[in-house]
Amino acid sequence: MEEIRISIRNLVEYVYSSGSIDHRFRVSSSMTEGTRAHQKLQKNYHENDLIEESLKMELPFEEYTFILEGRSDGILFRENEVIIDEIKSTRKDLQEISEDSYLVHWAQAKCYAYIYAKQNQLEQISVQLTYVHVETEKIKQFTKSYNQQELECFVEETVMKYEPFASLLFYQKGERNESIKHLSFPFTKFRKGQREFAGAVFKTIKEEKNLFSNAPTGTGKTISTLFPTVKALGDTKADRMFYLTAKTITRTTGEEAFSLMKEKGLSLKSLTITAKDKICFKNETICQKDYCEFADGYYDRINEAVLDILRNENQLTREVIEKYAKIHRVCPFEYSIDLSYLVDAVICDYNYIFDPRVSLKRQMDEQKKRTVLLIDEAHNLVDRARDMFSANLLKSSFFKLKNEYRGLNEEIYQAAKELNAYFLRMKSHCEKGNHFIRKDLDKELMEMVELFTQATEKELVKGSQDPDLLEAYFQALSFMRLSSFFDERFVLFVEVGKNEIQIKQFCLDPSNLLETISKPYLSSVYFSATLQPFGYYFEMLGGHSDDYRFEIGSPFLKENVEVYVNPLSTRFHDRSNSVEKIVKLMSKLVIERPGNFLVFFPSYTYMNEVANAFQDEDLKVDILIQTSQMTENEREDFLQHFQPSLEKSLVGFAVLGGVFSEGIDLKGDRLNGVVVVGVGLPQISLERNIIKEFFQNKGKNGYDYSYVYPGMNKVLQAGGRLIRTERDRGIIVLVDDRFLKPKYQALLPDEWKVHRII
Repeated sequence: MEEIRISIRNLVEYVYSSGSIDHRFRVSSSMTEGTRAHQKLQKNYHENDLIEESLKMELPFEEYTFILEGRSDGILFRENEVIIDEIKSTRKDLQEISEDSYLVHWAQAKCYAYIYAKQNQLEQISVQLTYVHVETEKIKQFTKSYNQQELECFVEETVMKYEPFASLLFYQKGERNESIKHLSFPFTKFRKGQREFAGAVFKTIKEEKNLFSNAPTGTGKTISTLFPTVKALGDTKADRMFYLTAKTITRTTGEEAFSLMKEKGLSLKSLTITAKDKICFKNETICQKDYCEFADGYYDRINEAVLDILRNENQLTREVIEKYAKIHRVCPFEYSIDLSYLVDAVICDYNYIFDPRVSLKRQMDEQKKRTVLLIDEAHNLVDRARDMFSANLLKSSFFKLKNEYRGLNEEIYQAAKELNAYFLRMKSHCEKGNHFIRKDLDKELMEMVELFTQATEKELVKGSQDPDLLEAYFQALSFMRLSSFFDERFVLFVEVGKNEIQIKQFCLDPSNLLETISKPYLSSVYFSATLQPFGYYFEMLGGHSDDYRFEIGSPFLKENVEVYVNPLSTRFHDRSNSVEKIVKLMSKLVIERPGNFLVFFPSYTYMNEVANAFQDEDLKVDILIQTSQMTENEREDFLQHFQPSLEKSLVGFAVLGGVFSEGIDLKGDRLNGVVVVGVGLPQISLERNIIKEFFQNKGKNGYDYSYVYPGMNKVLQAGGRLIRTERDRGIIVLVDDRFLKPKYQALLPDEWKVHRII
């Protein structure tokens, strides 16, 4: 008989959960306080009572053997009675909780009771639900007695209701593995280096290692990582995978790769998670039953919705999720999250794995041990991780609340007043008048932040919808939560601006946290076309000596691209003098080589200045200009203008590091040339200078770590938009005198190092 392993909690939640999604305010400390409440009650158990007892049993049903596993809060021995105690912490008024309020709680306890009674040959056993109020510590208990036969019938009935779902998952897994056996590479031939890259990914997963790979543009990185990972699933080396990206446009590439394999016969469930604010059907993302009909009764309908989509679809894209969500009247975002724990492959943003504030919390360690992480465009993860692990507080938030709650709520008023005063004290400590840095967390500050969160929680629990209070609360909450990561790789700094004072816990080096988060997973593959300089990214992404490294050259002929360097100074103080020269360069380019061009600039201001001057040239050229707040439709429209054989040349103006500088494919004559203005250095800032000093003190070149490497990565990404296939041809013009200096020359791809100087 085939085995199906299931936790008792997941089993009963699938069968007995009901009701609505209701994301009204819940206090941050609920989980911690709940744990404390559990432990306090358990301390009052008798000496011979069992605490957190693991329970497990095999239950044959139909053609399967279900392995049920769980952990009971307490097994109590009272005279001639054995009691299974299930503890639930709550902030709800205990008077509102009746014996039949939560059938799912009874179901969980009854399963534990049956396993214990069966294994210990008990004819009779009692089940006790203990509800403890986390603030008052008062308890309310309900007790029922069952014989073993009653419990056996209950558990069998529960498994019977779960069996169709389990059977479907089991059948589809077998179908998946069978289809993978016969799956061939979806292209007629491998590109240069592609077979070796795919082999390295498969070997990495097989040996449960990590891989860091620099695979240049045109290697076919997406299929080179997804195909061998799919093969590893078929060989039962792994159960599932996450394909993680930084931008929406790269997620589309992942979907296309699964479509190609589907055409070759692959039967595999892949899911794309779309951000809540983008996929929500309502005007506002208010997840409450009295506002949203898709939240109302969600848990009463979700099981049928899950079965329906899994029976009929393999690629669960945004459009497919929305279609089934409307049919079954369920929230499309929560629907996709629930499905993410069941499918074979998930395509999503980095934060669903790496951001401690929003990561998928229901992943169990056992599940992680069988999961592969594929991290696309991994160079982006360094700065994204810094943001994920950093948190800040703003003086203006507390100043506003101090004035708003004076005479209205004394506790909030005092907490906000003290924090506002703290900001002013820190301002007086600022060196050179604008910043102050310390390498440890200020205990006084953390105590004040905790008092503020406690005060605001009491108000928000009452139903307050004050947006200022909510915003300040979540700032403070994030600040508290991330403080647990604070170590020598962080600093606390105060920065004084014209109208604002900011206090920030700033992550300087995210490598340790990235390694810690990825460690429970079976295998992680970090890959990018611009993981250069390789040693820098290997270190910053948490690489170790026993991790695999893989680098391959470009699969395309160097003759496919002509590279020119125009040695102008594009430094900030020289930019106004460079505008006319850049316009002349571009005018000559479109006259001598009609076609489609993308021109990248280090800032919107610089870009707009050149674009306006270029428009005044009155050339017969169509012009597109990126704006800072483009919608997805506007971005797609921008790219759709790039078509082959247009009547007039087309010049698109864009910013380095923006949505058009990486992850887009303009193949063939859709793009004939790329001009990169400047070496992409990030704007000089306090944060960048703190990073520079940190790595300088570690014996590194701090300026390169903070400015040069991130900047040149943007240049390489922008230039990489040009040559996407073996037939692509074009020209790259690098505009900056620094491109001729040895440091910057060393960071260029080999195929760019043979260039002509304009």
